[in-house]
Amino acid sequence: MEDQLQRSSSADGVDCGCGPTPDELKAFATPGRAVSRRKALTFGALGVAALGVIGAVGAPYLPRAFAADYPSWDDVQAAKSNEAAKAAQVANIQSLIQGLNDDVARTQAASIAASDVFYEAQQKFFEQARRANELQQQADQQAALATDAANKAGRVAAQLYRNGSDDTSLQLFFAGSAASTDDLLARLGTMDKLIAQNKAVYADAVTARDSAQNLSDTAVKARDERDRMQKDAEQKMAAAQQAADAAKAALDAQTANLATLQAQLAALQDNTAKTIADYQAGVEAARIAEEQRQAALRAEAQRLADEAAAAAAANGGGGGGGGGGSGWVRPNWGEESSGYGYRYVQCGNGYCSSGFHEGVDLAAGCYSSIVAATAGTVVYAGYNGGYGNYIKIDHGGGIATGYGHIAPGGIYVSYGQWVNAGDQIAAEGNTGNSFGCHLHFEVYVNGSTVDPGPFMAARGISV
Repeated sequence: MEDQLQRSSSADGVDCGCGPTPDELKAFATPGRAVSRRKALTFGALGVAALGVIGAVGAPYLPRAFAADYPSWDDVQAAKSNEAAKAAQVANIQSLIQGLNDDVARTQAASIAASDVFYEAQQKFFEQARRANELQQQADQQAALATDAANKAGRVAAQLYRNGSDDTSLQLFFAGSAASTDDLLARLGTMDKLIAQNKAVYADAVTARDSAQNLSDTAVKARDERDRMQKDAEQKMAAAQQAADAAKAALDAQTANLATLQAQLAALQDNTAKTIADYQAGVEAARIAEEQRQAALRAEAQRLADEAAAAAAANGGGGGGGGGGSGWVRPNWGEESSGYGYRYVQCGNGYCSSGFHEGVDLAAGCYSSIVAATAGTVVYAGYNGGYGNYIKIDHGGGIATGYGHIAPGGIYVSYGQWVNAGDQIAAEGNTGNSFGCHLHFEVYVNGSTVDPGPFMAARGISV
């Protein structure tokens, strides 16, 4: 023991991290908390992974599922025979339950905060991308006007050259003798008009050129700012995904262990004839029932999606889940309830939505099936501010799709997962800034949103 203590400290008595500290050794030696070599190795490997999350997200989090040494049913059975051991195990289980609940609350709060930051950055990027596009269109229009003005000035200069003079008014004046005083005055008036017109043509050309250049410079700056905002949004998306993963790990730990811990606690506190086996069987029965419930929900959602796809195929395809041979399918069989673009103000659930709508809304009903529009890699799966539960899939070639307002617990895929066209990825819901169950579907080209209607129509799909 002394050798171990010496190896864990440097010469000046400061912990060097190279071995167990006295506190760690004391924890390892605590009754009921023995750590095997295998558990220690597992803890170490998972600890390294957790530190990666800590460094990226900036919030200290080690899922209780990794950090805790959960009691077995044999441990509970043994503790029941000794009051002191039972009291210690009761306190231990109560602490583990509280820790699970605290982990879920803390990580979910951190995930929501990170997702709000991501959502805000994402919306700012979308707005800046539209502004950059609009400025470029204005610059292109002004450049066309500048070209027309320059061509007009060029035609005037060419006419002057053909007349052998740089002053058409002089040619006009000396072309012949005036028949009368009125004729002479008329010619002089025409000369003045030509001089003024020539000057105006040149001035218009210069003004159009300068305006086109200014608009072009402004458009370049807008694109640079757009690109900066896109990188910022991507970084915040990565941070939000890591926070969502941490929250999911905490929730998974709670789901996997809470029922068992609560049953073990009840068994320790129960002085009746009910056996440990009865409690253990109850936990297993509840687990099986929940699995069956989830399977039934998914089966029903898939059945509805299949029926919609069959109906669409019977009607010529394109309107439901069919793909028309393009490798793309309709992500949801619901009718469109809101289109892409600027829209009127809508209010409900304590907030108002207005301005630009980045996608189309498809309403099929709560918990109806959402499928991948085409094959790709899931690059985000978690909460995303106003989108609520949200999935983003990268399809390669600068094309991606987004799926928002997914039901609580309705995300069926995870970050990094490959999905095929038509694979069920989620269930329709009402999370985030939503006025009722629907799918908010977005299409991205090089990061910016485009109207899903014509995009999908070009691939044989009607939305």
